Amino acid sequence: MSPQFIQSLFSTVPLKSIWGLVWPQTVMMLCTMVIGLTDIWTAGRIHADIQAAIGLSSQLQAFLMVLGIALGSGAMAAVSQSLGAGRRTRGQRYTGLVISVAVCLALMLALIGYAARNDILALLQVPVTLRPLTAYFFTLVLLALPAQYVMGVGSTLFRAARNVIMPLVVVMVATVINIVGDLGFGLGCFGFPRMGVAGIAWSTVVAVYASGALTLLFLRRCRLFVPGVVPPPRWMRRAAPYLLKVALPAVLTSFLWHSGYLLLFVIMGSLPENSVTALAGMTAGMRVESILFMPAMAFNVTASILVGNALGAGDKAAARRIGLATAGTGVALMSAVGLGMWPWMPELAAAFSPDMGVQAQIVAYLTYNILSTPFTVGSMILNGVMTGAGATMYTLVVNTSCIWLVRLPLGWFLAHQVWGEARGVYAAMLVSMTVQACTMLWVFFHRDWARHAMRAAVLHHPPASHTEVSREHA
Repeated sequence: MSPQFIQSLFSTVPLKSIWGLVWPQTVMMLCTMVIGLTDIWTAGRIHADIQAAIGLSSQLQAFLMVLGIALGSGAMAAVSQSLGAGRRTRGQRYTGLVISVAVCLALMLALIGYAARNDILALLQVPVTLRPLTAYFFTLVLLALPAQYVMGVGSTLFRAARNVIMPLVVVMVATVINIVGDLGFGLGCFGFPRMGVAGIAWSTVVAVYASGALTLLFLRRCRLFVPGVVPPPRWMRRAAPYLLKVALPAVLTSFLWHSGYLLLFVIMGSLPENSVTALAGMTAGMRVESILFMPAMAFNVTASILVGNALGAGDKAAARRIGLATAGTGVALMSAVGLGMWPWMPELAAAFSPDMGVQAQIVAYLTYNILSTPFTVGSMILNGVMTGAGATMYTLVVNTSCIWLVRLPLGWFLAHQVWGEARGVYAAMLVSMTVQACTMLWVFFHRDWARHAMRAAVLHHPPASHTEVSREHA
């Protein structure tokens, strides 16, 4: 790759622009991680049952947020392309549509979840002694769900508008409220009354609703969520198909990906020897790995923003250069970080477990997954490119094929038939990520993914009937 070619890439989008979008999002993810760790740490200081109940309710919350994440993918594509095309009114209307759908979805899920909460806990085989406590936390998760959806989708809308400071402020406010509430009302610090379980649970609810309100306020201040922004039904009927086109593959991708990971745990848990140690090592290894890949996820979103803006402006060539420049930067940076972690793997393993067997499994997991860093990061960023273009169907086909047709069967074969140990699963993860990254790179260079953008699909081919609705949507 010649210096002239690299210079031409970064003339389209300077490194300063990429970094300006990446670092606030990395801090946001770090704050989110701190919130979860604070809840778990505080609960552990009271009773192990509380810790377990919070863990279970958090997993249920993550499952309930799948639709919100998919809706955010549609919002990212629609709003970033609208603003890139200079169609602020269309971007505002999509904002109103997405926020309205998010609130309705959250309320529907909350009502269904509350009505079926006991059946859900029974289906998950939650121990009978733990069910009342888990039901309490889960009920408050459902209570906070509308605000959680507003906060999550609103964060995506900010980023689609290349505004990463306002959502950072929102998450930092949530972090402060949650930490002060957990320590203050949960443990009785700072002179607050010690409320135990209720203090931890309600601190989270207050933090989420305060952040949701702040999200709406900031969306209004940056002129995305304005009075009367909820569009008329005729416009919604015309605009909804594009949201669904992007969001539905994102829902399926998320569902099939998480299901694949659950089956990966089943493969590990059914090993003939040391299955418990292997599961513990993999779980801890994934925690360490998540810290490494937080910036990679920020690069993923940055690619979505910049590519969506470029395609909204009708510049396919710029979108390709931006995608390549962002992917190259992210892969180089995160590979260097992974290389820096390499000598410290034993120390990282010791920090997460005192058990020597588990430590050995953590080191084995990190060895294979740090080796896969260029492929994992490259694939993540190219996924972001596809999201910005509205081409989430490629992500669905490539990602799910690689986990279901490569990782799972190869992991089972190597772990159960060849080596008889967890190393087979780790090797399969490396192979599947290599295949996934290479396939996504082939899609990037050889498929016309830019045609899925709204600008290309609608603006250049307007309908024959030039009504106010069709003009505004275009």
